[in-house]
Amino acid sequence: MIDLPQPTGAELWPTEAQTETARLHRPWRALVALGELIVVAALIWFAFALWHSGVVPVTTVLSDGTRLVSSRFFGGSIAGAVGLGVLATLVFVDAVRELLLAVRARHRKPHKG
Repeated sequence: MIDLPQPTGAELWPTEAQTETARLHRPWRALVALGELIVVAALIWFAFALWHSGVVPVTTVLSDGTRLVSSRFFGGSIAGAVGLGVLATLVFVDAVRELLLAVRARHRKPHKG
């Protein structure tokens, strides 16, 4: 029987952390982050438009000439504006994540210890 050395050493294959870091660092992620920031700006603009369409001023003039000014709120538009605000926040957080991965994720030397 011939005893051949078997490739069982950990140094022969990259660890999952090394391959994960190599996949994470992509400079084009900065362009993805820029696109997401444009989407965030559009979402915020639509959220403000929805909010303003959901609040309608109502003026009532009484018989003695008194003017009563109040606001009427439409729940669907307000809820849509809040939902777009939450979505814009989530997309913004992802844009920051993409930007950090484009700039900071680097290859690290394996820790020998």
